[in-house]
Amino acid sequence: MSERKPYPSDLSDERWALIEPVITAWKAVHPSVSGHQGAYEMREIVNAILYQGRTGCQWDFLPHDLPPRGATYYYFAKWRDDGTDQTIHDLLRWHTREKQGRLADPSLVVLDTQSMHAAAGVPADTTGRDAAKKVPGRKRGLAVDVLGLVIAVVVLAASPHENTAGIALLDRVAAQTDTVRVALVDQGFKNTVIAHGRHARHQRADRRAQPRRQGLRAPAETVGRRADVRHPRPASSPGPRL
Repeated sequence: MSERKPYPSDLSDERWALIEPVITAWKAVHPSVSGHQGAYEMREIVNAILYQGRTGCQWDFLPHDLPPRGATYYYFAKWRDDGTDQTIHDLLRWHTREKQGRLADPSLVVLDTQSMHAAAGVPADTTGRDAAKKVPGRKRGLAVDVLGLVIAVVVLAASPHENTAGIALLDRVAAQTDTVRVALVDQGFKNTVIAHGRHARHQRADRRAQPRRQGLRAPAETVGRRADVRHPRPASSPGPRL
């Protein structure tokens, strides 16, 4: 890495060591048509992407001692579109879970949504108004494991009911992993989500009443309903999976 004053968002040596093999493998199968290796180190490209993500600055406003917009956004868009960013995310999640003594993939997820105000420049056709919470903007939904690690994300206009986000999340979880058997939700999700969990792709649902949760926190003991997502065959690997 070039000698410069580090930013708080920069990769540490340990974190770079975790993802460097993925980046190197990607580069090996995506050589430049000119044969040029590029003017910027890949670690600095990742640092620039992390800086933009952490600060929220416009791409044109990246600091002068990081790679410029052209190079940084090129890799950001490539990795977003071909799934490399998802691959890195999943590998890091597996690594974290295994360090905690759990299996790589969870058997239980927690679902929740939150409506947020959208920025002024966000296209109007991608936003709406949450009638219950009186919030204009967008609705984000998360499915997380018991460690709070993200399994699936959906972003909708704020106007659809929680059920719409819940169903989309269940489908996204099923697409991401085949190990999840239980999805915990709160009272904001109605029977439609429970029924979808019961009938969609080897899933079965039930529910239990508990106090309503607030926000995107996901402690299992506070959730309101349970959608069991059971597979017809038993898990092949022993050990804690939650």
